[in-house]
Amino acid sequence: MEDVFGFADDLGPTKIIHVYEPSAGLKAVLVVDNVAKGPAIGGVRMAPDVSTEECIRLARAMTLKNAAAGLPHGGGKVVLYGDPKMPKEEKEHLIRALANSLRDIREYIFAPDMGTDEECMAWVKDEIGRVVALPREVGGIPLDEIGATGWGLSHVTDVAIEYCDFKLEGAKVVVQGFGAVGKHTARFLDRKRAVLVGAADSQGAIHNPEGLDVDALIELKKAGRSVADYPDGNKLDRDAVIDIECDIWIPAARPDVIHEDNVGRLKARLVIEGANIPLTHGAEKYLHNRGMICVPDFIANAGGVICAAMEYQGAGEAAAFKTIEEKLRRNTRQVLEEAKGKQIPPREAAVHLAVQRVKKAMSYRRWLVF
Repeated sequence: MEDVFGFADDLGPTKIIHVYEPSAGLKAVLVVDNVAKGPAIGGVRMAPDVSTEECIRLARAMTLKNAAAGLPHGGGKVVLYGDPKMPKEEKEHLIRALANSLRDIREYIFAPDMGTDEECMAWVKDEIGRVVALPREVGGIPLDEIGATGWGLSHVTDVAIEYCDFKLEGAKVVVQGFGAVGKHTARFLDRKRAVLVGAADSQGAIHNPEGLDVDALIELKKAGRSVADYPDGNKLDRDAVIDIECDIWIPAARPDVIHEDNVGRLKARLVIEGANIPLTHGAEKYLHNRGMICVPDFIANAGGVICAAMEYQGAGEAAAFKTIEEKLRRNTRQVLEEAKGKQIPPREAAVHLAVQRVKKAMSYRRWLVF
């Protein structure tokens, strides 16, 4: 078993639960990081190579994200071992088994993440009812369908551009991870007249310095194909997306895609973190020292969890989109102003903002038992 105690501090985690049900083929980890502000919301991430360490780091990111967004929720995360492309019947069996295994952990609210979606959350609702980001047909606001996270990222980018020496209109954009988050981010930025010049998914990458047709790429993904199948561009290995010259680079896939060993290859002027923990802290410091702005994940990609929290409170889609826009524009400006004024990395400013909010909430509570 992994040594997880090195990740503990005065914020958490409060619980680490390993789930193992051999008869169901179920192996998962739940981390509840901090619940001072309320029950934790955090997605279920499904992949064959997830780990307890990754879960702990992602749960902390959710604590910071929910606090920075001013939500009455703490942070948590589940990682579920398995291939998200397994047959639907097998996946449903696993998700339902997971929900039942965590039925009594009331301080955790299920949500979708990489490898899971609204349909998965509908199975959770059928089993235990404690879930957000449901399909529209059962009263939810479908995050992936409407692109709540991408909507937020487009507004974060719009604000961050104010601190750069170029304009958003005509800016060259690269999206690493053209999935639920990445495709909507590209779509919303395309409406603002930015130019998508590179995109990657798990199967490959495509590059055209003159611009890619965002709608055509989205149709390719709907058909179950790769962005590398796009006909008008240079096909690349998926990891070569790091080398594409651009103004704005948006990671929207797995953790640690940019690290100390490859960050020097990045040819961008602004990084907007669409994924959770996509850059190591060392990589972020390297970019800061080079004068590049990097808006951290829990500030930039909070649109999805804001939408989910509002759904949980009974709000509608229009209200959620308005709130995402207002909160993320305000938080981005606050973080970048502090970073600029103190000459510190944006993450340092963002962590200070979020941690102060969590600690203030903790000061009002005795040890909390749900």
